[in-house]
Amino acid sequence: MRMDGEALQRHAREVAASLEGVSHGRPFTPHLDVWKVHGKVFLIVTDDDPDLQIITVKVDPPHGDALRRDIETITVGHYLDKKHWISVGPGTGVTKNLISDLVHDSYDLAGDRARQEQS
Repeated sequence: MRMDGEALQRHAREVAASLEGVSHGRPFTPHLDVWKVHGKVFLIVTDDDPDLQIITVKVDPPHGDALRRDIETITVGHYLDKKHWISVGPGTGVTKNLISDLVHDSYDLAGDRARQEQS
């Protein structure tokens, strides 16, 4: 079942809020809802444009390349490094399961990075 932008963003927020050690706020602009683990960003929900209801998540570069190739509404990350981040909008192939997996993977990648920097 295809998700609209509002449902996509709501689901991403719900998944992020369920994860341990997460904080969120709007440190950059009132239109970007930023989610962090151990001080590292793992999810950005863009609220400023009803025509651009997207989320942006951290990815392993080869996985991000494959997703961009296979799903039309997945693009290079808005606002962040184009190699390690993707933006996801509503469209064919974008499901609740995909969003859940992307948010969890991004959380893990950001958490791993934070732990590496602490050691």
